Amino acid sequence: MMTEPVAFDSHKFVKRLTENGFTEQQAEVLADEQVSLLNGNLATKTDIEELRLATKADIEELRQETKTAIAATRADIEKMRLATEAAIAETRTDIEKMRLATEAAIAETKVELLKWVIGALIAQGGLVVALIKLFQSPVVG
Repeated sequence: MMTEPVAFDSHKFVKRLTENGFTEQQAEVLADEQVSLLNGNLATKTDIEELRLATKADIEELRQETKTAIAATRADIEKMRLATEAAIAETRTDIEKMRLATEAAIAETKVELLKWVIGALIAQGGLVVALIKLFQSPVVG
């Protein structure tokens, strides 16, 4: 912090102290200490302006960092959106493949079932014909 001396009339201060019972040496020591305290602890216009400029620079830096973070977040969101869309499309494709495979398996099962039913009907028909012939044939004996 760059400080400028504060306007302090040490001569007037010493004069008032000596008029009120202080020795000149006591008054001068007290005036020196007062000047040191004032110059060490008070902010000058220059100090305040430097602080204002530093704060303004910090705010601008934070604003830029925030803009960068927002842009990065938006980019991440867009990547996630595209990845999600791709995953959804892939899932739909997988579902469609499974649907087609299931339909094919059902059709194949229908054909196999039809073969068995037709085979069973033919066998049943043959059994009925055999039974009819068995009961129509003359009994030998």
